[in-house]
Amino acid sequence: MTKEIFISDDIIQKIPKFDAIIFDCDGVLVDIRNSYDNAINKTISAIMKELFDNEVGDTVTSKIHFGLKAVGGFNDEVAVVYAIIMTLVASKKTNIEFEKLIIDVINNANESGITSIDDYFINQNIDLKEIKLKLDYENSRKVSYIHRIFNQLFYGSSLYEEIFNEKSQFTETPLIDLDNIILDDNLMSKLKTRFGTKISTVTGRGNFAFSYSMKNFLDNFDIKNSVFLEDCSLKLAKPNPESLIESISGINSKCSLYIGDSMEDLLMVEKCKEHGYDVSFCGIYGSSDEPELKYKLFQKNNASFILESIKELPKALNLV
Repeated sequence: MTKEIFISDDIIQKIPKFDAIIFDCDGVLVDIRNSYDNAINKTISAIMKELFDNEVGDTVTSKIHFGLKAVGGFNDEVAVVYAIIMTLVASKKTNIEFEKLIIDVINNANESGITSIDDYFINQNIDLKEIKLKLDYENSRKVSYIHRIFNQLFYGSSLYEEIFNEKSQFTETPLIDLDNIILDDNLMSKLKTRFGTKISTVTGRGNFAFSYSMKNFLDNFDIKNSVFLEDCSLKLAKPNPESLIESISGINSKCSLYIGDSMEDLLMVEKCKEHGYDVSFCGIYGSSDEPELKYKLFQKNNASFILESIKELPKALNLV
């Protein structure tokens, strides 16, 4: 799917005023469909096998993934895993087909993320306290069962041991090596010419994962004034605007552009505006398995820019 670049009429006059550009990573700088998205299904399969001796295949379809992401509370891929496992367990308890139950779960989810999932099942009188405790989502990522399984599969045994100083129970090839880097030298050169040193990232990744995949471009980012949410408290997860405010303030931007690919990103930018910051949102739709739906989501929520890829930034921002 390819559409013309969308630029809202009210943003055209502001383009020359942008003095900084801040990127999300996943789905923007990196196509993660073979890495993070694959890790979601592998983690679900591993946990269902380990806890219930239940063999499940790829449970998360593109429609399910998009549906959860579209509500604005599931920027963290592990939150998606949590929602699906809770629904699978609830399906077994109630004998309601998973495919039917997950639709109702998504329809009742909101930007509070896993809290809305928990509330839904409580309201349905489905007792999932035991599995919630076992998954331990809200604990430290180094301790939480669900995070540890996800990270072991995503990073692979060698990198996982290097990062977390413990051995992985899996021996599969690291999924992070399947990241497809979209940023290239030509685009980076044009961005540096326009924005100088005011190029940063506010990403759900940790510093290690960002640096590992973006190693060829690290010197071009203001890492000191970037925020890596995997390394922060879960309370700072998007769409909480504190991370973006921290980056904007750190690089001393008066008028910035944030490039994201999710509803959480768009909501985060809107919340920053409510705090008085002059920041605009550019939505990327081409790295989604549901690009048409992603485009319409951004359109419905009044994104200032909608691009298929960051490679369209030179045209959108008149970069030379």
